[in-house]
Amino acid sequence: MAGAGVVAGAGMAGAGMAAAGTAGAGTARAMEAAATGGRRHGLTYRGVVYEVGDGETPATAWNPTRMRGDLRAVAHDLHADSVKVTGDGVERLTATAAEAAERGLNVWLEPTLGDVPEREILDHLAETGRFAERLRRQGAGVHLSVGCEFVLYVPGIVPGANVQERVENLLEGNFDPVRMARRLRRFTAKAAGVGRSVFHGRLTYAAAQDEDVDWGLFDLVGIDYYAYFRSREAYVRDLAAFRRFGKPVAVMEFGCCTFKGAPEMGGMGWNVVDHDKEPPQIKGGLVRSERTQAAYLADVLSVFESMGLYAAMAYTFVTPDAPHRPHDPCHDLDMASYSIVKTIEDSSRDDSGAPASGRHWEPKESFRALARLYGQRGR
Repeated sequence: MAGAGVVAGAGMAGAGMAAAGTAGAGTARAMEAAATGGRRHGLTYRGVVYEVGDGETPATAWNPTRMRGDLRAVAHDLHADSVKVTGDGVERLTATAAEAAERGLNVWLEPTLGDVPEREILDHLAETGRFAERLRRQGAGVHLSVGCEFVLYVPGIVPGANVQERVENLLEGNFDPVRMARRLRRFTAKAAGVGRSVFHGRLTYAAAQDEDVDWGLFDLVGIDYYAYFRSREAYVRDLAAFRRFGKPVAVMEFGCCTFKGAPEMGGMGWNVVDHDKEPPQIKGGLVRSERTQAAYLADVLSVFESMGLYAAMAYTFVTPDAPHRPHDPCHDLDMASYSIVKTIEDSSRDDSGAPASGRHWEPKESFRALARLYGQRGR
């Protein structure tokens, strides 16, 4: 997998989204006015998701030096005012959150420990939440998300021994929807209770679009949004439905992969890599397109702005395990990545002539597009 968050986006939102017909600009504007009550103030928070996982190898694992450089770029080059710090490992989460706060970024802290017993997940949440509260009391801007798409991460809600198996069972219909909804609500209530007990700022949860969540437990409606429509009107209509709960709406993730046709695949864009091949290989027929990714992010961001949603976090900043190989399209794993920068393998050699093991990233068109839009709003 390109990253745990990519898998998370796949579970519920990516499949079955039908494209709507094109509507006139006047109709779309009228719908936006209705959805916002005539008020169009733009987003309150604009940011990017930053993942803190183990990585597949030591060269791609989280490390503090790389993290600090990445967050410097988020604040100063991307012109974001917020970052969602997500993943597992309390030390990684808290160190990254502290650095983000030090750089003046609004921190959205979201632990996503999965594939372990419920008690461990809730203990991990509690420890992370206590740190979020300490940051908040020190004056940082902090939101806490109690988790991401529990149907995938928490054992027992959907059949499957791990995230990948749960994704497959969801897509194949191998689950009881009534039992799933009941178990999801039960665990979400537990997580919300833990979050409230340790954190006294604004609380939310990053739900897949189709999850049945009791939003009365939270201060914000949080959704991972990977829908694709042909018209602006259809996006407005789709997003307006999340306002029925009477609370601010935060888009906790939005984005697409880096090939032509990726927006239409939504949360399933990651599933274009044949992992049975060694090394893993991009499935045939795909054409890399940074422009496609950039255009999709800019288009949906403009809808979020026009509707005055509370927050939007582009998914994701970097995917170290999916390097860009410009001269080897079959193994250009960055095509299957949602990241707004591309990871470049360092092919230089050290003084002894041995290959260097480092990697660096370079901005994609999507990074530059978001930087322009975020920078404009900051002026």
